[in-house]
Amino acid sequence: MKVLVSGGMGYIGSHTVVELLELGHEVVIVDNLYNSQIDVLDKIKTITKINKLKFYEADCSNMNIMDNIFNKEQVDAVIHFAGYKAVGESVLKPLMYYQNNLNTTMTLASLSEKYKVKHFIFSSSATVYGDQVSPLHELMELKVTTNPYGETKKMSERILKDFSRNNKDMNITLLRYFNPIGAHKSGLIGEKPQGIPNNLMPYVTQVAKGIREKLFVFGNDYDTVDGTGVRDYIHVVDLAKGHIAALMNAKSNFNIYNLGSGVGTSVLELIHTFERVNGIKIPYDIVERRPGDLATVYADASKAKKELHWGTKLTLEDMVKDAWVFEKNLR
Repeated sequence: MKVLVSGGMGYIGSHTVVELLELGHEVVIVDNLYNSQIDVLDKIKTITKINKLKFYEADCSNMNIMDNIFNKEQVDAVIHFAGYKAVGESVLKPLMYYQNNLNTTMTLASLSEKYKVKHFIFSSSATVYGDQVSPLHELMELKVTTNPYGETKKMSERILKDFSRNNKDMNITLLRYFNPIGAHKSGLIGEKPQGIPNNLMPYVTQVAKGIREKLFVFGNDYDTVDGTGVRDYIHVVDLAKGHIAALMNAKSNFNIYNLGSGVGTSVLELIHTFERVNGIKIPYDIVERRPGDLATVYADASKAKKELHWGTKLTLEDMVKDAWVFEKNLR
């Protein structure tokens, strides 16, 4: 199968590209490198031992440029990762997020319709559930999200659901991610944020490496096992394989699946696991809660297990070990 991967140079996108290539699929990467690096391309080639890999440096919201790419490549499937993703930035720059993330989705959907693409997989998020009691499942009514980033995911889902009604020959799948961490076992690709990390795991690894003095834990007075926030962490490789499962097994016109482990882990549990597995002490301070943070978020992933024959294989220990190996390899 020939698959166009928008945002394929990013964290989750690059791992999915590797999984696709190792299964013999042909991949076309489109990425504007806004939040990724060009050297990822060579690292993908090193991991897969595939030297000829199609890459277009392009903005996926640009209809004319993307039309030319679709016309030239004639792909069978689209996996759509491209979009701005920093929650804090979305609060400061909401119009930038709405304009880019929604236009990118609509452009790729429109061209998929024009060129009769058979499969369209969208990178969504557990943020679309808003503040609800976990475990979260796909039949829940979506609530108001806490930031513009989450709203762009929810609005994109609605756009694609409406779009699916008039495109019965296309399999459209929404994958709601929980908290991806970890890195490829090679240590060559992983999460490499620009500037101060927004996510917990790269902040932990930067503290371990001495780049940052200490970690800040936002709140220890939640109604959880130790007072810190609980999240559903999933190894990025398991997450990437979830996209392959959706591509190969989704049968109906419109599908929604949670991709998570189904297990909640607190911030302190994650920190202590990192310390135990890697033999490194992580200094941290407890500070005030962040506005909009929820106490507990974890998935009911039974639907993906039943229909996609997918489930997580890698443990929390694997996640923290692989994340640290990747961080150590960075220069």
